Amino acid sequence: MPQETTSPSAIRAEPATIPPSTREEMDSAVGVLRAHAAAWGAVSVAERLVLLDQIRRDTMSVAERWAALSSAGEGLDPDGPFGAEETLVGPYLLLRNIRLLRASLEDIAAGRRPTIPGPIFDRAGGRIAARIFPFDAWDRIFYTGVDAEVWMEPGVTRENLPSTQAVAYFPGDESASTGVSLVLGAGNVSSISPMDTLYKLFVENRVVLLKMHPLNAYLGPAFAKVFSCLAARGFFRVVYGGAEEGAYLSAHPGVDDLHVTGSDRTYDAIVFGTGPEGLARKQRDEPKNAKPFSSELGNVSPMIVVPGPWSDADVRYHAESVAASITNNAGFNCNATRVVVTWAGWPLRERFLAELRAALSAVPCRKAYYPGALDRFATFAAAHPEMERLGKTAPAEGELPWGLIANVSPERKDDLCFRTEAFCSVLAETALPASDVADFLRAAATFVNDTVWGTLNATVLVHPATRRGAETKAAFERLIADLRYGTIGINHWAGVGYGLAISPWGAFPGHVRNDIQSGTGFVHNTLMFSRIEKTVLEAPFRTYPKPMWFPTHRTTKALAQRLWRFEAEPSVLKLPGILGNAIRG
Repeated sequence: MPQETTSPSAIRAEPATIPPSTREEMDSAVGVLRAHAAAWGAVSVAERLVLLDQIRRDTMSVAERWAALSSAGEGLDPDGPFGAEETLVGPYLLLRNIRLLRASLEDIAAGRRPTIPGPIFDRAGGRIAARIFPFDAWDRIFYTGVDAEVWMEPGVTRENLPSTQAVAYFPGDESASTGVSLVLGAGNVSSISPMDTLYKLFVENRVVLLKMHPLNAYLGPAFAKVFSCLAARGFFRVVYGGAEEGAYLSAHPGVDDLHVTGSDRTYDAIVFGTGPEGLARKQRDEPKNAKPFSSELGNVSPMIVVPGPWSDADVRYHAESVAASITNNAGFNCNATRVVVTWAGWPLRERFLAELRAALSAVPCRKAYYPGALDRFATFAAAHPEMERLGKTAPAEGELPWGLIANVSPERKDDLCFRTEAFCSVLAETALPASDVADFLRAAATFVNDTVWGTLNATVLVHPATRRGAETKAAFERLIADLRYGTIGINHWAGVGYGLAISPWGAFPGHVRNDIQSGTGFVHNTLMFSRIEKTVLEAPFRTYPKPMWFPTHRTTKALAQRLWRFEAEPSVLKLPGILGNAIRG
């Protein structure tokens, strides 16, 4: 049993300043990894299971300090309204990832591909989709009514689907080769770097050099502890620094491939270089760095609100769901809702906007901890002086209000709200003209695919009566088939797909190097599919108990602590406490 320790609220951590690694230190780290890459490839699956168990135990040993350090780094009061956020998006998600990855490795150890827990469906365009969630009985309890399926690329069939799984583990596949991966860590969500590291190691069979982002470099020692059993054998190293160190390592001859979670500008700088010369290289598609490169690079995330017979309670619930998707992490999420897409003819549109204003007005302002946020907010405010500034509290120094820009004309195809990810506390709303609901669904697909920048994730809110309607059923199914996004959430914020861990997380495939947009490749993906198109996540129109990421949830802190202890060691004895806190939320 994991040892019960003090709660995160009892830990008052001060993030340490860690200097950049020297070139000698970086060279040494790369050298160690190169020397041991082949040895990692020879580690048996049985031994990898033992290593995963040690990683789980070491994660537990640092979980509380990890959450406390992240909270302090983001200026959060651990006893305040957002005090549990880092417990949820940090240790809990990594522990869940470890548990699900372990289940797949157990299958591989038995000589079979990872078990797909649900049926296979035929979908539009000759595609097949695998039901991957709920994975087990625990998921059915904790995520009642929620399911998810992965749509495969054209050409994947029921018969050849198994051969697209765990390709690094079965003989005769060229993907089984090993090498050194550089993971350029993210500065916003603390679980991104260790989860990306897990994926490279245990799914892609690579040893990992993790360069911490300067913003949360204080977590480096915690992650060094998490992966200490791998570091002891030369399979993992962590280094520090900013753009200069990242550029040096990206071009290092000892690094075979790269993965970054960040912005398309970071990607372009690495691949093509900076300044006029870099821009010219990009235009000619002549890379300065042609190494294999997977990436998750952000999104102007749309939320499509489908008209229907919504009750007052429905309107309030989903207005809060929109608010939750932007106030989480102060808006510093690549999956935060940026554009709410409504129908201009929807009789409830103004009511929905009024409830959205009320929901945002009930959430306190938060520290704008991510660099450049104040300037980005000011840029959007200058472009849209009609922006409404909302929040329960007046913003203190270094804080930002929630910025709502309503009624942006969809005809302004190059509007900042549609083409640039704000990456702060700003979201917009636009109303599309359409003759009826079915026409709106067609217009919405075209608008978000062709006008809104990025392909990472999109959310659709739809009443069950609309989905079943004789005139709208086919149009809705066509919408889901046509949306070019790596994750689509139906009645649940698509950002939840990041947290499931079992579902692939990444951009819709097809971006080319000199127009990378939201990136290329997938992570998480614990069933180890290799020919993914997108994930479709679906929830009931209104979920009970209240989702724990809603800002008005009353027991998030206690619930988050219980959930990460559960993920570390599932037990039916832990259910009453979890369910009790969930219901009281």
